[in-house]
Amino acid sequence: MAYKITEECISCGACEAECKNEAISEGEEIYVIDPDKCTECVGNFESPKCVEVCPVDAAVPDPEHVESQEELLAKWHRLHPGETPTST
Repeated sequence: MAYKITEECISCGACEAECKNEAISEGEEIYVIDPDKCTECVGNFESPKCVEVCPVDAAVPDPEHVESQEELLAKWHRLHPGETPTST
């Protein structure tokens, strides 16, 4: 399941720098996560970095984008062809 950023976002940018998939970008008012690039950090880290670094807990699972571990890893491989995942 991809993550999304709620309206609690304070636009600090902490999450954007942590996303190895470049799924997070600055929106008009708050940061946003592209569900086509979000792998919940599968392939990069053991847990979602956006959740860990957000000072206001604005990064939450997006129930509209539910994916299995295998689907998340396949998405990671599409985003990082030729690389070896560091976490699965």
